[in-house]
Amino acid sequence: MNMCKKKWALVLMAILALPVTAKELQREITLENKSKTDIMPYALSIDLSGMDISVRSAKVTIAGQEVPCQLDDLDDNRSYDELFVLVDLPRKKKVTLQVTLSDSGAPLPYPSRVYVDMMLTNKKIKESNKQDLYISQLTVDRGVNPYNMLHHHGAAFENELVAYRIYFDHRQTVDIYGKYKQGLELKDTQFYPDKAQAAAGYGDDVLWVGNTFGLGTLRGWDGTSPTMVNDVEHRGQRIVSRGPLRTIVEVYDQCWRPQPGDQPFDMTTRYTLYAGRRDCRVDVRFSRPVSDITFSTGIINVKNSVEHSDHHGLRGCWGTDWPVSEKDSAGHKRETVGLGICLPSKNVSQELAANSDNYPYVVRIPETSLSYAITFCSDNEGFGMHSAKDWFAYLEEWKKMLEAEVVCTMK
Repeated sequence: MNMCKKKWALVLMAILALPVTAKELQREITLENKSKTDIMPYALSIDLSGMDISVRSAKVTIAGQEVPCQLDDLDDNRSYDELFVLVDLPRKKKVTLQVTLSDSGAPLPYPSRVYVDMMLTNKKIKESNKQDLYISQLTVDRGVNPYNMLHHHGAAFENELVAYRIYFDHRQTVDIYGKYKQGLELKDTQFYPDKAQAAAGYGDDVLWVGNTFGLGTLRGWDGTSPTMVNDVEHRGQRIVSRGPLRTIVEVYDQCWRPQPGDQPFDMTTRYTLYAGRRDCRVDVRFSRPVSDITFSTGIINVKNSVEHSDHHGLRGCWGTDWPVSEKDSAGHKRETVGLGICLPSKNVSQELAANSDNYPYVVRIPETSLSYAITFCSDNEGFGMHSAKDWFAYLEEWKKMLEAEVVCTMK
């Protein structure tokens, strides 16, 4: 190598060896709760798509104190789309967050307050190797029933207070798991506690759902009764986010025809559970406007239940039943639960009278999306409600919280 080339090679090596300076953005976000309802906690999602940098890490402080945050890649393109923070927001108060975004590093490791899994069923895999059965996504073709492919029949997710699961079949029912004490349990119990775990105070399945709505499952409507999500080309479930502050599970149905002759469409349903809250947000998106389709949802009519409704999208019940079919009830006890659903009143076409299965709604969706919320409590809880009166009062306050006016400004 001649001296000139050698000199340039040394210069290039020196340039490459220089440390790359991370780019940072500073943002100040102010949340103002204009309502008369405390929001504890408020779920703040910050869209990162308009930022000047590709965000790889973030830090959030309130009054100089660092608070946990979460970065999520919602569309699975290996780029973070949202920054998520939980903020206690008292009534008529303002809270200011200082946010630092960086294009280097990795998300900060905060203790997880949520858990989610999908787990294949395979009796040939030993208990010590069950980690080999965990998956994050599964898609099946028309005619394939994946219900028994997964250990607890679909994705299951929890926070400290409650746990949910979504049946992976044509029903797509939302089912629930009640707890006695606060904490994360599903990794240990896999929705089915053994005798030792039950004796130690672990929770359990607390609701029999059968072919009902369970807790707020969206289905078709044939003019007289709900219809299942049957006629699809592909169906799948995907874990979108694992925490530490929220978990997101996505259910997708491709080319669904609710009724013969309907123009097909894709339906994607996201279930989001936040730490510290017992309710679950449901966001449904469609690949085309669905004003020509009639849908239905609601909650199961738990045996011996009493009902509460404001006739504007809020509905609940309190009742007691076996958590499994009565013929399989050995080893179980009757469970008392409170259920609730809150729909936008504009989407409620009809609130129908209770039947033997459900408290049903007929639903219209004029555009391409629907968002609503579901919630529940178990009478087993040492931290929740224990009467219909208290549960229905909670539901009224819950709706106020969902509809509370919060103003978000960023600079």
